[in-house]
Amino acid sequence: MTFEPPSLTWIVLYPQIVLVIAGLVVMLLDSFSERGRKGHIGYVAIIGILAFAVVSLVLWGIHTTGFEGMIILDTFALFMNQIFSLAAVLTILVSLAYVKREGIPEGEYYALILFAVTGMSLLANAGNLLVVFLGLEIMSISAYILTSIVRERLHGNEAGLKYFLMGAFASSFLLYGIALIFGATGSLDLHTIGETIQTYSLQHTPLIFIGFCLILVGFAFKIALVPFHMWLPDVYQGAPSPVTGFMATAVKAAGFAAILRMFTQSFSALQIEWQSIIWVLAILTMTLGNITALVQNNIKRMLAYSAIAHAGYLVVGLITNSHKAFGAMLFYLVAYTLMNVGAFAVVIIFERKGEENLDIDDYRGLATRYPVIALVMSLFMFSLAGIPPTAGFIGKLAIFAEAVRAGYIGLTIVAVLNSVLSVYYYLRVIVNMYMKPRETEPPMATYDAPHLVALTIAAIGTLVLGIIPAYLLHWATRCFTSGF
Repeated sequence: MTFEPPSLTWIVLYPQIVLVIAGLVVMLLDSFSERGRKGHIGYVAIIGILAFAVVSLVLWGIHTTGFEGMIILDTFALFMNQIFSLAAVLTILVSLAYVKREGIPEGEYYALILFAVTGMSLLANAGNLLVVFLGLEIMSISAYILTSIVRERLHGNEAGLKYFLMGAFASSFLLYGIALIFGATGSLDLHTIGETIQTYSLQHTPLIFIGFCLILVGFAFKIALVPFHMWLPDVYQGAPSPVTGFMATAVKAAGFAAILRMFTQSFSALQIEWQSIIWVLAILTMTLGNITALVQNNIKRMLAYSAIAHAGYLVVGLITNSHKAFGAMLFYLVAYTLMNVGAFAVVIIFERKGEENLDIDDYRGLATRYPVIALVMSLFMFSLAGIPPTAGFIGKLAIFAEAVRAGYIGLTIVAVLNSVLSVYYYLRVIVNMYMKPRETEPPMATYDAPHLVALTIAAIGTLVLGIIPAYLLHWATRCFTSGF
């Protein structure tokens, strides 16, 4: 009897290795740097993220697996790495001044962002349910700590605890679902699970269906689909604003990456069942998210309920179950990252230590004193509402067009009506900035050069993708047509 060592192809982990090394370097620099002289650590973290993005681009076109198929390297995973990189770089740029002002430990903060991106990347690369769970936990634990990293803020500590408890609850659903799927198929490999279900016609086996439903519940918590959204508004409000923007974009993108991978490779035989379930969740998520956002006065809570509604729009593409729809989802995730992090970047500009200025009425008369900032914020609000010529409009149009092409006319009508409904609360911010006078001086704007760079990238990206979206849409669609 001969022993055969496991097949290890380390190239599949090159991007994650870069991130881990960068995180360790950040922690070492934090340990050996004097207090008050740690401003360079954030730039080191940015270099680490950019190196991660460059390595992912260099690997573009390679399709291989490693570690006995547990890790998959393909264009889909590499495209998702670019989305994670974009969200992380923009987040760090708007965090540099914020971290100093709030007294947040730099090394811990930036290292946690790097490790969170490592978990996200593993989720996109996962070829095995154990890797899915591992990536999810690496990402989630980092996010829990980032949520409550400002120790003096009681509502931040409350948000972190609530996020941890709800996240642990969701992870238990996911883990139990994984156990049931393993019991029914004898495998944790995503491809093998899909082949076993089809070969032995296990679609209607109770163990398979229950396991699938538990996995769906676990990820529905992570991407905040109704009725598993209860944690999100309080967590988004209590977390530091840069962290909120990061969670609203990168964490959501990672959740959708794992869902796309699992639903298309493991549970395609259950398509009729999961399309019916997701159809209901999509309508509930869009409708409740938009209706609740209408009555919010706190801008972070408004953007939180907006994030719930946008998750509903995204799952419309999942229901359609076509390569073009999946490509439209990836395009929408890029657009949502730009416009959402950009909106939070504007919110951060007017925050103060002990005076956050988060009420929408605080934005009254802002255009008079800060016309450029008001214009940029208006661009992000228009894009979130899906008004042309912005990236948000193209993203919604692409997803809704594929839904119509697939025959989901009723679902598309509901989605369009919800999008029209959302215009009210986005325009409310613009009306306050331009049309409502303010008796006192508006909050003082505070920003540095990196913050302006982030705002510029987000604003230009939102506008350019709205005017010339074809290249990115084509690139995103090819992720699924070239061996996904």
